[in-house]
Amino acid sequence: MNSKSTHDQRIAKMIFGSVYPMYVAKVEKKGRTKDELDQVIKWLTGFSDKKLQQLIDDKVTFETFFQQATLNPNASLITGVICGYRVEEIANPLTQQARYLDKLVDELAKGRKMDKILRNTNG
Repeated sequence: MNSKSTHDQRIAKMIFGSVYPMYVAKVEKKGRTKDELDQVIKWLTGFSDKKLQQLIDDKVTFETFFQQATLNPNASLITGVICGYRVEEIANPLTQQARYLDKLVDELAKGRKMDKILRNTNG
């Protein structure tokens, strides 16, 4: 399906640093903080604060962003619908990873508890 391929390519070529301020605005509008957002991003990607800032400053694409990430082993526990797609059913790995991030940001903005967002499997 060509439109799906186009959609996947569009996500791959988006600049992470151009989307990041929108994530910040979304969570802050709902009473959450940039630090909480960064915590969620670092949980998903394995990035340090320094690496996350470097990727933003370098204006990397989502493709590069996720190529450099070490995805959290519990990322597969992220399920549900985001942007009209069921994240666990997305076939393209990069698109799925980007939607994982979107889903986590959405959960943060909706006030979900941090241990639930971070898929804390203890207790």
